[in-house]
Amino acid sequence: MAMEKIENNEKAQSSFRESLPQILAVSIKNVLLLIHGMSLGFTTILIPGVSGNDINEPILLGQEEISWIGSINLIFVPLGCVFSGTLTQIVGRKKAMQFVNIPFLTAWLLFYFSTASWHIFLAASLLGWSGGLLEAPVLTYVAEITQPHLRGILSSTSTMSVTLGMLSQFILGAALDWRTVTLVNCVLPLISFCLLMLIPETPVWLLTKNRHEEAKKSIAWLRGWTSVENILEEYQELYAQIKVREEVDNSFRGILKNKVKNIKLFGQKNFLWPCLLVSFAFFLGHFNGYSPFQVYAIKIFQALHAPLNEYYSTIIVGVVQLLGTSISVGLIHVFGKRILNFISLFGSGVCVLIVATYSYVYNITDFEDTSNSITNATLTGPLDSEPHTWIPVVFLTLFGFLSYVGIKILPWVLIGEIFAVEIRATASGVSAAIGYLFGFTANKTFLHMVSSFTLPVVFWVYGAVGVIGTVVLYFVLPETEGKSLYEISEHFAGRGKLKNSVRKGNKQQYGCSNSAFEHDEKDDKFESRL
Repeated sequence: MAMEKIENNEKAQSSFRESLPQILAVSIKNVLLLIHGMSLGFTTILIPGVSGNDINEPILLGQEEISWIGSINLIFVPLGCVFSGTLTQIVGRKKAMQFVNIPFLTAWLLFYFSTASWHIFLAASLLGWSGGLLEAPVLTYVAEITQPHLRGILSSTSTMSVTLGMLSQFILGAALDWRTVTLVNCVLPLISFCLLMLIPETPVWLLTKNRHEEAKKSIAWLRGWTSVENILEEYQELYAQIKVREEVDNSFRGILKNKVKNIKLFGQKNFLWPCLLVSFAFFLGHFNGYSPFQVYAIKIFQALHAPLNEYYSTIIVGVVQLLGTSISVGLIHVFGKRILNFISLFGSGVCVLIVATYSYVYNITDFEDTSNSITNATLTGPLDSEPHTWIPVVFLTLFGFLSYVGIKILPWVLIGEIFAVEIRATASGVSAAIGYLFGFTANKTFLHMVSSFTLPVVFWVYGAVGVIGTVVLYFVLPETEGKSLYEISEHFAGRGKLKNSVRKGNKQQYGCSNSAFEHDEKDDKFESRL
């Protein structure tokens, strides 16, 4: 019995030592996502600062200019996403992440020293471009350094980091003016740049560049800071999977042939199917109504006569998002992505339908501008005489929580694991760009839809998207939790079939004692199920 306890303790220590470097690497990567979240949340505290509330502020923007501050960021994010994949493939995941800190720092400094409106727009555009530029490296980095049993939970921490960054801006904005906040924000890019020096490049990218010794050291670092000798078998199998050629055709004809081959990959099933699935997940995450709610939360609460002021509404939005992502991180490895997202999407849809019905019953139809540019609802019903104003507060808060339990996180997790390794970096950037375009469209069309169809109808549409989307997702979303990248890739290539159950305790690595590596006698090659 004593020997058995000792063996169990040794196994637990070995497992912890093996997982720790992966957790540390992802945590360091998440500092960059924290900065991205700060850039998204900064708009909320910037707008009041340049709207005339501060008599000492030299920059004063009109309503038309202010209307673009919240959207110009989203316009430039897809542009950054387009360059993201190419940069990541050329310089590597690690260096690409380090590079992104430079434009982030430049944007914060430009905000702080701005003296004209065009400085504000340039800085906001630079923040958006930087946010898009980080998508491919951070997503592919997680996918290529984590083992299957850790990938789901560690991928989920990405959204938590972004949400925490947004919440930090709401809290800082309540205590400091917006220029001082930008100065505080300058510290994070410097910290991120330095911390990224401590983690290795992914062995997958290193092998594609024929940097074999560095790939060995990377695997050894990620496997618990062990010696290179202990991971040689694993390295050989990963080498076989990547099929790295020692002699590369660097002639013009060879480079052109390779480019054409890569372009053709984007017309194959293993790109089109995953891309459509990720795009659909982004569509559901934005058009279930939460993206417009997040932007127009104050106006919506005011329209529904909710007993909340601007400060508390922004804090509540940030807190419920963070709580939802925290719950998702804790439960995704237990319940898997399918169940969490069914609960998230269906539950958020029901919440919106309840708020829509509430708006209809009390005849809250639309928004109309006042001289103070504060949007209020056209109210002709008996709302003021009824003690039910807590209903929209409760269900909109629950709506935010449920959205971040699953559907707002799902596409970002899928991006990092369902694309084939040959196109993963570029496909990640393209998919993220599509997601941000959906977000921009949802936010831009909200006020127009409300004025054209009334608030209850718009909310009913959002609720229907959530409920119907749950049914569609049931048939198209495979369970990838605990599955290897090889199995996932084979599923989307049509050569395999994933079971809709969570695989627990899967500790497959790149290769060492990994039965997932199978020899294909016909092609005389190895395939990895990383």
